[in-house]
Amino acid sequence: MIAPTQRRLVWVTPADPLPDPSEAWTEPNGLLAAGSDLGPHRLLQAYSRGIFPWYSAGQPVLWWSPDPRMVLYLDEFKLSRSLRQKLRRERRTGRWRVSLDRSFERVMRECAQPRPDQDGTWITDEVVAAYCGLHRAGLAHSVELWADDVLVGGLYGVSIGAMFFGESMFAREADASKAALFALVTRLRGLGFRVIDCQQNTRHLASLGAREISRAAFLSELAASIRQPAPDWRSLSIELPDA
Repeated sequence: MIAPTQRRLVWVTPADPLPDPSEAWTEPNGLLAAGSDLGPHRLLQAYSRGIFPWYSAGQPVLWWSPDPRMVLYLDEFKLSRSLRQKLRRERRTGRWRVSLDRSFERVMRECAQPRPDQDGTWITDEVVAAYCGLHRAGLAHSVELWADDVLVGGLYGVSIGAMFFGESMFAREADASKAALFALVTRLRGLGFRVIDCQQNTRHLASLGAREISRAAFLSELAASIRQPAPDWRSLSIELPDA
């Protein structure tokens, strides 16, 4: 993950603030610092400043703030014809349903399962424990998609103010993760959110309408969003959207 460079990587102790995102490396894009602290306070500090952790087992915690940044503006979500048809069919049959924060750790564990295009996962037991701590604090949330009461898709992320930071999603049935994301997008629109942070560019995210913006534009969007009052997630419900 780390390429050779002449610049020394900043090491942060639990007592140190994370560096300014402008100090991130250009190669690899966005690498900012390393450390050992993955506690709730550190994670809250990081996300509030446009920084996120991403590292492999056996590495220190690596902190990133890439430029450009992949985001999904909620009004730019692309609902494909095939997904629209699938949602209509599943609404008629009642086989699919969605829930919010019902099985947060289970969603994380499903997201951590090996994928054909990956050698491993960054969602280690340490990461699961850290984000479950954020979930208990009301700052991390999951959307679950169920088919006949079997969990077949979902996603999880962090939310501060009116900003949602997407972390990972999974599907055990065709279109299940896309349906979970569409349900979240629809719910967040109703709450006055504007954007979901997608962190890094992937073809899958781009196919759903996500696009890259500059780090500066993202940080400006972030600053405005986290100043907004946060919804009471404990009182929220979610439904399979009408397509």
